[in-house]
Amino acid sequence: MQYAYPCKIIGNERDGDGFAVTFPDVYGANTGGETYTDAFNLAEDCLLTALCAYVDCDEDIPIPSKVKKGQELVAVPPLSAAKLALYSAMRRKEIGKAELAERLGVSESAVSQMLMPDRYSHMKQVARALEEVGCRLVVEDLAA
Repeated sequence: MQYAYPCKIIGNERDGDGFAVTFPDVYGANTGGETYTDAFNLAEDCLLTALCAYVDCDEDIPIPSKVKKGQELVAVPPLSAAKLALYSAMRRKEIGKAELAERLGVSESAVSQMLMPDRYSHMKQVARALEEVGCRLVVEDLAA
């Protein structure tokens, strides 16, 4: 799955300035900025924070819909996307942290770190963990 979600950026009509950002597929992902550019730049951080909440609450990561006219596509950083993919694969296959830690020969806390999308891990470790749960990490570029 790609971890890139459509968002809507609209001018704030109540007070005449500022822009609001909403992600229709991700509950709680809302932000804004004084300019369109500010709002768009804050959108990535907002999206990642909201997706981290899904992980913290042990909920499924929402599947992104297709981008519609008037929407912008916002992606999470590649390492965060890999971690979200690992989290989702573990949920689908009902593999717990302890089991994955045993398979990888690491501590359970190391696996916990790999599952935090907003924390640093080595991409190689996350890719290895993904392979251990039967998935492969693929990086793709999209036109801006």
